[in-house]
Amino acid sequence: MIAPPRQRWLILAHAFNMDGRAASQTITDKLPHLRHAGIDVVVLSGVSGTKDSLVEHHQLWPAGPAGLRFELRHVLRRRFGSGGLYRTLMTLASVCLLPGMLVEKLLRPVESSWSWWLSAYVKGRTLARQQPFDLIYSTGGAFAAHLAGRALKKTTGTPWLAEVHDPMVMPGTVPATAQQKMQAEVERLICTDADVAIWFTEQALASARQRHPQLGERGKMMLPGIDQPFQSLPPYQPGAKFVVGHFGSLSATRHLGPVITALEDLQLRRPDLVAATELHVTGGPLDAVSSARVAISPVRDCVRHLGRIEADPVTGRSGREQILYRMRTVDVLLLLHGEEPICSEYIPSKLYEYLWMQRPILGIVHANPQMAEILRSQGHVAVFSGGQGGLNGELAEALEQLFGRWQTQGLPDNGRSSPYTTQAAAGQLLGWVRQMAGEGAQ
Repeated sequence: MIAPPRQRWLILAHAFNMDGRAASQTITDKLPHLRHAGIDVVVLSGVSGTKDSLVEHHQLWPAGPAGLRFELRHVLRRRFGSGGLYRTLMTLASVCLLPGMLVEKLLRPVESSWSWWLSAYVKGRTLARQQPFDLIYSTGGAFAAHLAGRALKKTTGTPWLAEVHDPMVMPGTVPATAQQKMQAEVERLICTDADVAIWFTEQALASARQRHPQLGERGKMMLPGIDQPFQSLPPYQPGAKFVVGHFGSLSATRHLGPVITALEDLQLRRPDLVAATELHVTGGPLDAVSSARVAISPVRDCVRHLGRIEADPVTGRSGREQILYRMRTVDVLLLLHGEEPICSEYIPSKLYEYLWMQRPILGIVHANPQMAEILRSQGHVAVFSGGQGGLNGELAEALEQLFGRWQTQGLPDNGRSSPYTTQAAAGQLLGWVRQMAGEGAQ
């Protein structure tokens, strides 16, 4: 992986060095590979993450009052915790910012981070005047990074690479709200003006091309992956219970409902299986749908909600690192995709972490053949939420088969290394930049 010498890139990433945030991991994990390739990196980010000590990193407050309040909430909580002092300071800040926030929401009723693009543009323009950049690399996450990237390209003439994490337009819909229209407009700007534009699934790229044919071959697909998280895997020790572990956030469209229903079906014919099973849920709070289902379910005693894992000051391990260790302790890793149309163009970043764990994965996949093929090609189980046999029946059957293997022969590690690495993704990105530079020189 070799890039031209003395390359200097400006990276625009609103979420950066934020423990546990996928939008952060996607870019922070690439930096060692970019530096190894001879890239001098300058990062502009929001203020919610930690200051990076290895690269030039500027943390910027947004220009608008709604964004200021949002960022201040994270900064104060990190500094003072969530006690009385934090609540007092946030109340004072909210009162002071309220008039501006009301005006902002009337004029620009979109996500609060939108105004960060102004701060990033001003700082990026100042840095470019001091020493020009070879590439502007916007990544997100928040669409503000892409707005800043485009503005900097227009004023400096620097090539612009845009990396789109989640699809900006919901498949099969026409943007109606101010937020949806803004996201659609940002997608149009990327497809029109970016020198390289990257999406994280084949279908997301295909949909963007269909909406904006001008994108052409400047559009690319890249699986972000993650690098090997352990030098040597922590040992897996089976216990007395068959433990199915889910790691990550839940929502009204990505919930435990299908798993609870499958366990209820199994309770009727395999009570021994359910009695020996525990469903461990690690992440944020249970969503409303999951909470309601668990509360009235006859299998509710199987569910163990372990909550969010924060950084451990004793061991020095971040929340992300602790979760990786916990993934090695379960018998089966449960991957919930969701139930929205956007799932056809989205692969959870958790998948790439799971693949390194060498534990069996049971994935519920919604309308995404690419995601199902990744799982199955690595020897794991993918159940389509729209399967002909019905999700609940197929899911119950998959759980029963995995339980049978655990009970009779155990579920040993599969011994596979994941081919989906950040190093490979960074190599693709550098190749596209070199190709872009070569074409520009012609």
